[in-house]
Amino acid sequence: MLFGGYNTFFLLIPPLVLAIYAQSKVRSTFARYSRVIARSQLTGAQAAGQILQTGGAGEVNVEKVPGQLTDHYDPRKKVLRLSEAVHDSPSIAALGIAAHEAGHALQHRSGYTPLTLRNAIYPIANLGSTLAMPLFIIGFIFTRGPNIWMDLGILLFTGAVAFTVITLPVEFNASKRAMTLLEERKFLSGEELVGARRVLSAAALTYVASTAMAVMQLVRLIILRDSRD
Repeated sequence: MLFGGYNTFFLLIPPLVLAIYAQSKVRSTFARYSRVIARSQLTGAQAAGQILQTGGAGEVNVEKVPGQLTDHYDPRKKVLRLSEAVHDSPSIAALGIAAHEAGHALQHRSGYTPLTLRNAIYPIANLGSTLAMPLFIIGFIFTRGPNIWMDLGILLFTGAVAFTVITLPVEFNASKRAMTLLEERKFLSGEELVGARRVLSAAALTYVASTAMAVMQLVRLIILRDSRD
């Protein structure tokens, strides 16, 4: 295991199991509700476009991108990108995901505080996720006593962890907005809303798993650092 810390590996087992389960859950739930066509017959792209227009974010473009579950909103370019299975599909799953991503665009437009904070720390988090582990490994292997390299690695990784934590309210709020928008605009109704909520709940679990893994990895790094004193 990394850094020779075999005795701390157990910390990563629960979030790893959760991550595997979450990925399986989101794929199976998406596949299930991708086969159920919404009565409104709107495609994901059409639903997202209407939500953006009525929400005052009509300047946001909707684009189709390759891949599965590659849907995301780019706040820097103000582009909402939907995967092929969402962009062109009138399924319950497609509408749920499209509305969720449109919810991010509306968050951006309204200056939703957690999203603004997440965007602000993104450069630090990106740097941390890139450099933290190499610096920590260098310090762990080559340095004895007071260890600035390990401390710097932990500090940078803390920024990456903060980013994952702040992501949670951003994602939960986008899903809440999505469900409200889908119901208010009658894009989905009744049991269709139940299906969309299941899709979005499964997707949210992947973010919970990612955060749990990041937090446990940080705890592990701190334990390893303390063991060198």
